[in-house]
Amino acid sequence: MSFSGNSLRNNYVLGTDCANPPRKLMLFDVAVAGHHAGYIRYLVRHWCDRELPGHLNVVVSPTFMVQHSDVVNIATRCDRKNIYFIPISPEEENSLCSDNFRRDRIRRWFQEWQLICKYASSLEATHCLIMYFDFLKFPLAFGAIPPCSVSGIYFQPKFHYSELSNYVPSIKELLQQWRDKFILLRLVSNPHLKILFCLDPLAVNPINKINSQVKAVYLPDPVQIPNNAEFDLATFKENLGIHPDRQVFLLFGSLKRRKGIHQLLEAILMLQPTLCQKLCLVLLGVPHPIEEKSIIESRIAEVCQSLPIQIIGKYDFISEGDVYKYFLMADVVLATYQRQVGASGILLLAAAARKPVLSSNYGLIGEQVQRYGLGLTVDTTVPAQIADGLTQLLLKSPSSFCDFTKMKSFVEDNSPEEFASIIFQYI
Repeated sequence: MSFSGNSLRNNYVLGTDCANPPRKLMLFDVAVAGHHAGYIRYLVRHWCDRELPGHLNVVVSPTFMVQHSDVVNIATRCDRKNIYFIPISPEEENSLCSDNFRRDRIRRWFQEWQLICKYASSLEATHCLIMYFDFLKFPLAFGAIPPCSVSGIYFQPKFHYSELSNYVPSIKELLQQWRDKFILLRLVSNPHLKILFCLDPLAVNPINKINSQVKAVYLPDPVQIPNNAEFDLATFKENLGIHPDRQVFLLFGSLKRRKGIHQLLEAILMLQPTLCQKLCLVLLGVPHPIEEKSIIESRIAEVCQSLPIQIIGKYDFISEGDVYKYFLMADVVLATYQRQVGASGILLLAAAARKPVLSSNYGLIGEQVQRYGLGLTVDTTVPAQIADGLTQLLLKSPSSFCDFTKMKSFVEDNSPEEFASIIFQYI
């Protein structure tokens, strides 16, 4: 069920028992791509299936309502009719700054904070879960007062990275760590913050030692694994135009520079031609910013002119139900992030498909790959090390880099059911 912003209060409070007002939870997320729709899907479905009491209001963008109508329709089909999708106005969406440049990102943080306060007040929310808390923590850290208590999903804590293996910080990263510790100290002192749901399990204890007022809770990073029992792998590869007898290496997601695509292409130029004859690289995702597409295609043309490699670019939005098919198709999944902070759902999709990853050895991603036997880690900021990793995976059986028992455990520990259950247990 959905409402326009102008009719929030009238549509919402009808039938409320003033003596025993129900809880009125608000989820806030105005992003559209990546994990955002999946997280909301899992929470709405759990709320509906478990028949949880109260009202669940999901504040999203108008674009979300269109692109992810299947998620919105879960609320429509729910018999109890206590789930509401509420889009911000088109004018509010259009006025949000881009996140491509730092000065715009800072303005956007405070724009989104104003929207949270506006809609929490209009909906008379008793609690608000901020679905992406990393940037919206700044207003709270500097004393902002929301209309209700809030919790947030914290994706990329970095203040504790000095305790991880393979971490040799630059001066810039040391400054970022000190900044994050300072912000965290201020943040946990805000009495309106209730729970920090951390996708990094290694950050939970350090946060809880800072201040007992705010509780940090580990939150699994969920991935829904669809049933592809009738999936025809041969036809799928043929439709993509993949040459027979080539090993498929998949790079999936928003194709930003932090994905390491340029370091990857540079690494391929270091491979022996006989190895390149075995390799098909599939790039799956939308370049970001969109101007990056022409740069990527130019680099690909240079590589293909020099070496007998096949590179397929599919620069489209892929529906959640189809994404997993590409992981089933791949022989190796690439996670060549450039010093990425936090977790990655790509590791889970690869593990569920029983495919090894060639991954960064940095931070939480590197720790997870090594701890769960998910594949091979290298310093992905160094193209020569990526080239060495590609060579190993092309010359040896990819399965020799995996511990399938640990991979299975990794997937089971990060189920959508566990994700939703933990959140509603605490809020």
